[in-house]
Amino acid sequence: MLTKHITQFLDSEFPLAYQEDYDNSGFQIGDPEQEINSVLVCVDVTEPIIDEAVETGCGLVISHHPLIFGGLKKITGRNFVERVVKKAIQNRIGIYAIHTNLDNNYKGLNHHLAKKFALSNLKILKPKSETLRKLVTFCPVEHAAKVRNAIFEAGAGRIGNYDSCSYNTMGEGSFRALDEANPFVGNIGEIHFEKEVKIEAIFPAYLEQNIIEKMIEAHPYEEVAYDILLLGNSDKYIGSGMIGELDEEISASGFLEKVKSICGLPTIRYTGDLTRIIKKIAVCGGSGSFLISNAIRAGANVFLTGDLKYHDFFIPENKIILADIGHYESEQFGKDLIAQVLMKKFPNFVVLKTKQNTNPIKYL
Repeated sequence: MLTKHITQFLDSEFPLAYQEDYDNSGFQIGDPEQEINSVLVCVDVTEPIIDEAVETGCGLVISHHPLIFGGLKKITGRNFVERVVKKAIQNRIGIYAIHTNLDNNYKGLNHHLAKKFALSNLKILKPKSETLRKLVTFCPVEHAAKVRNAIFEAGAGRIGNYDSCSYNTMGEGSFRALDEANPFVGNIGEIHFEKEVKIEAIFPAYLEQNIIEKMIEAHPYEEVAYDILLLGNSDKYIGSGMIGELDEEISASGFLEKVKSICGLPTIRYTGDLTRIIKKIAVCGGSGSFLISNAIRAGANVFLTGDLKYHDFFIPENKIILADIGHYESEQFGKDLIAQVLMKKFPNFVVLKTKQNTNPIKYL
């Protein structure tokens, strides 16, 4: 299989358009046309990870955290990033990162983490806005099906677990072809009235150009009339964090003990009353302090995340139990999710999960 077959699939499942501005997800090192027999999935790319890829014959490393966040001005081996880049290139190993685009997807890391904690009725904690657009176009009645199918195939009309969604209104359009026109219907210099269908369909903003191109290809008119509407809707399938419920109420102390066991934690930093009976839980893998207020407003009894600072623990004011379960510890299951997604799509392709713990933080 070619490297690009793997990376293009991941790009389509977890679009890079949904990564945060500071991020650098996607294909970072390698040749997209290179033929590979297996991939290695990990949380971080380190020198030992590249060594493991060499030993196991994996031509592509898929990491949750990007190896390269900023620009590299030199590759001399003076730090671990430069050494990993050199070693990967020397051994013809590609590197692909799937970071906040995985975090911000409903079926991504936070959904997977919430399932680990047996949560149900899951919802995005902070949905993103301004990610959706609406296409409105007009075409002759007999060509409506062709135009609709074209925009559906390009990615319009998908709402949650439904696709091919559109709203269609019958009407009558008018136009007059001028001297240099080549009208599909009507005559030069005469006002023409045509029975038309107004087609409306929602779509992800990042697909706009492709959808417009496919619509124009399928449309019979020489000049295609259409509108692109900017929507203020929040997208409940794209955003940060996740909130859900336990099947039954439990003491906060009992729940955190289960979290410790599931995540292999020696300790949990927390604030709040562990004698409380809880049911509603919010989670955010990695660094989630920016979601504390969202978790409180959503009515969560507990918010689990990583990288909390001292002053973050003052924010809840006993409104919520805030628990720091570690950055790596909250993201370690990401490699399981990535492997599952790949094995489902490519059942005859070898997908390996690293056996290494790349967490740089140790506990006494």
